[in-house]
Amino acid sequence: MEKALRNKKAIAFFVLPGLVWFAAIAIVPIFQSFGYSFLKWNGITKPEFVGLRNYMEIFKDALFYKAVGNSLLLAFASVFLQLPFSMLLALILAKGVKGENVYRTIFFIPVIISSTIIAQMWMKVYHPDYGLLNTFLRSIGLEGWQKQWLADDKWALVAVFVPMIWQYIGYHMLLFYSAAKGISPDIREAAKVDGASEVQIAFRIIIPMIVPMIKASVIFAIIGSLKSFDLIYILTKGGPLHATEVPTMLMYTEIFTSTRYGYASAMALLIIVECLIFTLLVQTVFGKISKRLD
Repeated sequence: MEKALRNKKAIAFFVLPGLVWFAAIAIVPIFQSFGYSFLKWNGITKPEFVGLRNYMEIFKDALFYKAVGNSLLLAFASVFLQLPFSMLLALILAKGVKGENVYRTIFFIPVIISSTIIAQMWMKVYHPDYGLLNTFLRSIGLEGWQKQWLADDKWALVAVFVPMIWQYIGYHMLLFYSAAKGISPDIREAAKVDGASEVQIAFRIIIPMIVPMIKASVIFAIIGSLKSFDLIYILTKGGPLHATEVPTMLMYTEIFTSTRYGYASAMALLIIVECLIFTLLVQTVFGKISKRLD
């Protein structure tokens, strides 16, 4: 008992610094934003208490709804395009292929590259004159398909989504890969002996056994989409004509351009609530899936 108590004290000793740091950079700012959200304040002059006026104004702002819609489209694309492709790569690598470690490293490289570099690279890809995409279209005789991808309000959103989804395919692939590799090879061999194909092994054995990791990846993908900012800021700054606007971009603009700290804080709180709602929703859905699999 005393030994266990000593272990708990040691655990608390090592956990406490991280907990304090997390509270300082995450929990405390959330409560500060909650307080600011009831104020009319430009960050310099004396704040004025306005109650729920900031929230009421947000819910009347058509641009906010457009921004939320764009972030939900990104979340949808992340879950139903990014994750399936990541899963496919993970299953192929986990099966065992020549150069498995090399491919795993290559697929993960975009994750560790700075988002600024990724954005600059894709700006070159989308450049209307010498960009790789338009150059390729010209080379195969599809000049009519050439566009100013980041300046066209009909295509800018898609053009922004592509690098955002591409960058984190390797991240989710590695999560799925590690989970699939954790399954005993004996299970796969037994399924092969029983005549199961690779597709049947994937859908009836591996995927059901890594549902907890799939749930985590879905949550990461959705939350990452709802709080996306850096790539969009560098590529389009929310334009053209607010076609690529997302809530975080709108919040940034309200703080640093309009200096409406109270209004932006209310928007930040709504983004947090949105992330919590989707996290609980995913937890509920996967809880039902787990019960069915059991």
